[in-house]
Amino acid sequence: MSSDVRFTDFKSDKQPTWCPGCGDFGTMNGMMKALAETGNDPDNTFVVAGIGCSGKIGTYMHSYALHGVHGRALPVGTGVKMARPDIEVMVAGGDGDGYSIGAGHFVHAVRRNVDMSYVVMDNRIYGLTKGQASPTSRSDFETSTTPEGPKQPPVNPLALALASGASFIAQSFASDALRHQEIVQEAIEHDGFGFVNVFSPCVTFNDVDTYDYFRDNLVDLEEEGHDPTDYEAAKEVILDSDKEYQGVMYQDENSVPYHEKHGVTEDMSEIPDGAPEDAMDLVREFY
Repeated sequence: MSSDVRFTDFKSDKQPTWCPGCGDFGTMNGMMKALAETGNDPDNTFVVAGIGCSGKIGTYMHSYALHGVHGRALPVGTGVKMARPDIEVMVAGGDGDGYSIGAGHFVHAVRRNVDMSYVVMDNRIYGLTKGQASPTSRSDFETSTTPEGPKQPPVNPLALALASGASFIAQSFASDALRHQEIVQEAIEHDGFGFVNVFSPCVTFNDVDTYDYFRDNLVDLEEEGHDPTDYEAAKEVILDSDKEYQGVMYQDENSVPYHEKHGVTEDMSEIPDGAPEDAMDLVREFY
């Protein structure tokens, strides 16, 4: 790790092709600044992304990166962290990638408490496929494929994380640059799975959950004096569907990350040639 790294060191030479005004620009900038502020550098950082608009982020950031398949970014991130517990792993995704096809992996990544951060760009719509209702869309959100709305309650990813045993749950707004950076930074510094759901407006296909909407309705928990170590207080705000909250909602100060709990401390990325000793005896025993 280095104290001389600037956030611009995490910028690649590839120009983003997101729509002008996309919230993912602000989300990515905050991620890069948070990585730099925590003393990380591109040489010790691995970014994993799934499918969707958010999936391009590994191309736009200068670090080790892998653009995985739909909903499977978290298993890849888990594997990277288990093989190389010494490097910083950040997984990026969207509400469709993370809370629909990837929901099962989300639950298990949370409960394992692997020491990595998961930043989800939640625009409450499928943007890359031209505007369908996503798991976090409102029940009356009208699209070309749901002209009367999906008529289902939106998934509450914060409640899903809490029910799965999360040790760090937070929410931020891509346009509130400083607070977003601070919140992602806290997720990186947390000992365990740092989950941040980011309100990242889609300016092309979502004319309901806009920048103005969040600016007018966002409640910052830090200003409200919320104690994130109070589980019951965290549960209350997480289950409050009438308000849009920003800040760290819950943090377990006694969290022990997976690799420490299970003694995974050595570099396992170097695999020796040949089969392990007595491997064939084990195969013959069962086959």
